[in-house]
This record gives sequence, C-alpha cells and structure tokens, in this order.
Amino acid sequence: MAAPCYDTIRMDPGQRERYLRQIVLPVIGEQGQQKLLESAAAIIGCGALGSFQAAALARAGVGRLILVDRDYLELSNLQRQWLYDESDLEEDLPKAIAAARHLARINSAIEIRPVVADLNSANIADTLAGADVILDGTDNFETRYLINDYCIRNGIPWVYGAALATYGITMPVLPGRSACLKCLYPEPPAPPQPTCETAGILNVVTAAVASIQVADALKILTGAGPSLRLRITMLDLWEGRIREVEQPGPQPDCPACARRVFAHLEAGPRGPVTLCGRNAVQIHERAGPLDLEELARRLAPLGEVKLTPFALRFRTTPYELTIFGDGRVIVKGTGDPGVARSVYARYIGN
Repeated sequence: MAAPCYDTIRMDPGQRERYLRQIVLPVIGEQGQQKLLESAAAIIGCGALGSFQAAALARAGVGRLILVDRDYLELSNLQRQWLYDESDLEEDLPKAIAAARHLARINSAIEIRPVVADLNSANIADTLAGADVILDGTDNFETRYLINDYCIRNGIPWVYGAALATYGITMPVLPGRSACLKCLYPEPPAPPQPTCETAGILNVVTAAVASIQVADALKILTGAGPSLRLRITMLDLWEGRIREVEQPGPQPDCPACARRVFAHLEAGPRGPVTLCGRNAVQIHERAGPLDLEELARRLAPLGEVKLTPFALRFRTTPYELTIFGDGRVIVKGTGDPGVARSVYARYIGN
C-alpha cells in the first residue's frame, strides 16, 4: 500500500471526532487513522467470522470494504452471525447484500462493495483487486488455499481464522516473512471433519477469533505490519484457555512460498462443493449465464418459485434450489454431490 502524504492530506473535523478514541491511541495516532481511511480490506465469507470482521473494520474507518459471500441467510445463522437480524431473513437477502446494507448504516462515509459469488480461480483477481489485506471468514480449506496462493503470489498479507464448538485458531500470513497456510498444512485435514452442524458452535468464540483477526489487520493497515509479532493463537473459551505458539518463517519445501507453484490459482472450475453445516451442495459447472426470468416461468408449475434481484429460489419437496444468474446453484436438502447433480440436471438441465 502506497504511503499517503500527510503534509497535504488531512481528516475533516467530522472524521476526527468519529475516530478520536483511535487517534489518541499511541499505536494508531492521526497518521495511522489516515492510513485506515485510505486502505482497502477484503472479507471472504460474511458468516460468523466475516460479519464481525466487517462491522469492526467499518467502525474503525477502513475506507473500502470488499465483502464476498456465496450464500443466503438462514434462521440458524442468527445465533452467531453478528451483523444480521430477522428482517434480513424476511427479505430473503444474500449475506453480502445484507451485510453491506447494515454497514452503510454504521458508516455511510466508507465504500462498501458486496460480491455475491463463489470465490474461485477465475474471478479472484478481479474480485480482490486493490485489497491491502484479506481476512478469512470462510469455512473450507479449498477457498483458504486459493486465498493463500493469491496472496503469496501478489505479496498481500492475509489473516487466517477458524472456529468450531468452543475453540478457535488464527494467525497472520505475511508473504516472505511468515509461514503460509501451505507451509503448515500441505494437505487439507482428512475427512470426515466435524462441522458447526455436527459439533455445534459457541457464538462468542467466533467473536473472539474475529477480534484477533481484525486487530492484526489494523496493525497491517496502519503500517505496524513489519513489527507484528508472528504467532499462532489457539483458544478454548469454555475451558478458559488461550495458547500462543511461535509462527515459523516460510518453509523451504513449501509449494507456494519456496517453489512459487500456485496450483489453486491455476485450477479449473470447481466440482460440487458440500457446504459446511448446511445439508447443501453447491454446483457451478455451467459455462454461461442463466436467464432467470425464463427459468422461473419454466419451473413455476413444478414448485414454489421466488425471483429476487439477486437469485431465483425454487422449492420442491424435499429440495430447495438457489439459482444465480452466473449459473451457480445451491441445492439444499442433501449433502451428497451425486444427488445434488441429479436434482440440478432434473430442473436446470445441462
């Protein structure tokens, strides 16, 4: 991020009053606050972690936020996804859109760009263009590896985080200085892995993990990144334990850091993706866009149809399909990719 010229750029009185409690912090100060106002952060996943991250960064005055999420809100989300309320459910909104609306009411002076999409190798460069730091609010290693590849290749810092049951983990990734996700996890954990649906989630553990992630992001954006203490933080809020271990540097055998091989950026279209804790599968195998109005007319005799500005919702017992204009479909009612593909073929076609 280019350093602004503080001799000529000044906050207006309203901004200074809004952020005064941060400005008086010696670790931020007026120059640090100015950097925040001129910076951009991307949040990947606007669920339990991401919704907290977005609200905290908006209140802190980060000037531009990119919100990326592929999904819609569900009633069970309200237990731990801090930015949303029941009215968002009634309006049947995608998470990224609902988040952007709430953030605009929190801080109308910042730029907020919601992106309703599945982050993938084809769209990541355009989606994250201009981001100075990226925060992980996802629930799967495939997307995290993609973020890791993108950030290591482009020298962009990012902050990993995860939470499940009563515990969580987070660490900053500073390309060239710290170990990256591939350094520590060359392969994703072997299935089956517990999910929020099977293991549950204590709502405050997501806030704790997201708070540490935001603190690291603010250090990076205010210019304190070079002095950021590299560590992996693990916590269990029910047991009342917090543990930190030293984060190593880049590993000499890491495919990304050492060999500069970015397999996840070079991968083709994703196959079906089972969504964590959703009893749902995402399918995005269509090459071109869908005409949602025409599809709504075709599906109307077969079940309940609702067309919104963002997607087409189609319910036919025991399934619910959320169909996006770019051809992406979330099939709810099964966690089996084979069954989901069959449902997709039956109602959407090839």
